[in-house]
Amino acid sequence: MPASPAPRRPVGRPTRGTTGTNRLRRLDRWLVGPGASLLRSADDPLVVDLGYGASHTTTAELAARLRVVRPDVDVVGLEIDPERVSAATEGLRRAGLAGTGVRFAVGGFELGAPGVLGGRRPVVVRAANVLRQYPVEEVGPAWRLVASRLAPGGLLLDATCDEVGRRAAWVVVDDDGAPRSLVLSLRLAGLERPGAVAERLPKALIERNVPGEPVHAWLAALDDAWAREAPLAVFGARQRFAAAVARVREAGWPVQGRPARWRLGEVAVAAASVGL
Repeated sequence: MPASPAPRRPVGRPTRGTTGTNRLRRLDRWLVGPGASLLRSADDPLVVDLGYGASHTTTAELAARLRVVRPDVDVVGLEIDPERVSAATEGLRRAGLAGTGVRFAVGGFELGAPGVLGGRRPVVVRAANVLRQYPVEEVGPAWRLVASRLAPGGLLLDATCDEVGRRAAWVVVDDDGAPRSLVLSLRLAGLERPGAVAERLPKALIERNVPGEPVHAWLAALDDAWAREAPLAVFGARQRFAAAVARVREAGWPVQGRPARWRLGEVAVAAASVGL
């Protein structure tokens, strides 16, 4: 009798697994805002939360938020560590959320063994605070591997945020593995300057935030515009930030989106303009 083939090992390495309630709300808000049309139009509304960490919490939050725009969304959390998968499954059960379109399985950047997704291709993969723990030379190959598993037109979000989710940044990657845009999302209350998000840039950019690099110029332009719009602070941080973003767009930066998003403390710029 021939020996059974050895099971495939997930591609990647275990991360610290740090997570927390509401930590990834800014990414989820983007997915139900600018990203909502993709989910609404999907033939198969499958979303993967890659490297969700040591708890079921943020994956369950993602599913609950996405159901607002797509009630039949199916969310699968993937982790390399089988113990985290077992813990998340039990946590979901204890929270009374079993059977709500959320499940957990073992998987890495290859998005699990063939049977994990049943041949389905996700329309969105959210990888938050995962690749920042890898060497920078591994980022591009990871993007391309995940992208090769996406549904046509699907997106990968390679994201990083602080421990309480007040500052976040992510690269939106197309289904061909190419970066489309860099999104910054900041809590505006008490913000000293937009460039404070620098320490939360994704791995592909954080080591390049030095003078002479495009991403450094982008953050410096935002900081300068924020300072110049200081008189608008009397009307609130939202008005001031929206005016600052409008100023950098007028200066020639390829800013995406509308003022309604800017007033949320969110701004997206074309990937090429920051050196991606």
